[in-house]
Amino acid sequence: MIHGLMWLPLLGLFVGLAWAGWNEYRKLEAYKIWAQQFERAKYDIYAALGQQGDLLTWGLPTRQGIVEIHTLNLKTVKQAAVEVDAQPVENLAQLPRKGRFTIGFTLTDGDRKSIPFTEGEMACQWFAFLQKQWNLSGMDGGQ
Repeated sequence: MIHGLMWLPLLGLFVGLAWAGWNEYRKLEAYKIWAQQFERAKYDIYAALGQQGDLLTWGLPTRQGIVEIHTLNLKTVKQAAVEVDAQPVENLAQLPRKGRFTIGFTLTDGDRKSIPFTEGEMACQWFAFLQKQWNLSGMDGGQ
């Protein structure tokens, strides 16, 4: 009986891990359906992002689909920068290892938008793509 009770927490852990894996799988499947409408898209745990023409659309991935959807017209962007913990990164070649990575946008009307990323490298890649495609002004990252 004691041996059975000792294995019970391990069984609970296994069930929890299986549920977490199934939950993430469902999020990815919902993202795949959502991403079909875009020319370019990315998924991570903080946000799903899609680009179609001049529009960027992003939101929070859930099992039911993407929620809290935001859209940004790149023609209305005055300045953009890769940010870590809401502070612009001056040298993209020397990204901090930790922190909350975002691409921050300042719009022509003064409004601010930011798109979260789990990895700084992915944020830099998207930023470089957006700068190249739309000639966004902003921090050049020292490059």
